[in-house]
Amino acid sequence: MSGKPRLTYCNGRGRMEPIRWLLAAAGVEFEEIFLETREQYEKLIKDGVLMFQQVPLVEIDGMKMVQTRAILSYIAGKYNLYGKDLKERALIDMYVEGITDLMQMILMFPFSPPEAKEKNLDSIKERATNRYFPVFEKVLKQHGQDFLVGNKFSWADVQLIEAILAVEEKIPAVLSGFPQLQAFKIRMSNMPTIKKFLQPGSPRKPPPDECYRETVLKIFRK
Repeated sequence: MSGKPRLTYCNGRGRMEPIRWLLAAAGVEFEEIFLETREQYEKLIKDGVLMFQQVPLVEIDGMKMVQTRAILSYIAGKYNLYGKDLKERALIDMYVEGITDLMQMILMFPFSPPEAKEKNLDSIKERATNRYFPVFEKVLKQHGQDFLVGNKFSWADVQLIEAILAVEEKIPAVLSGFPQLQAFKIRMSNMPTIKKFLQPGSPRKPPPDECYRETVLKIFRK
């Protein structure tokens, strides 16, 4: 095995996508193993690889890491994307947790029954424009800096640009009332590591389709 982190998950976004984003933003190349069958997943459990019988699984620095938040925290700390002190780390944590709440709605959207999709889409738009995006618009406007915390690129910036692009896929005009976030999106999208990740052929996964939905249900639904 090479020294690259190795990621095990389905061939789609899900809970692994923020991990892919953070590694890519840090300029770290990684390898991926894609689960395609229930048997592959059960073998990982039987072999004792998954501490809580859940993926994502990231093998890094001799560890077999599970739990998305723990993995992201480790990567952020390892690659100096987690602030300069405890106060900055606390701010990053708060911002990340808020964005994660919004992204949870995006994550579950493909699994909504057809009759609930319009209502769920309205909920995503309402939460994004009234609860979450106003927070970051205000932060960027008040301190007048390029990044969310300490005027330095951090995990929080990566999570936010991922969320902005994910919401825009469903609601293209969602940033129309947020000029600071519009400028932030342009800045982040032009950072070399992120720009590379946004190019065709990168490890970034496309929006979930019916094939991805069926694969997830086949593997994880008992």
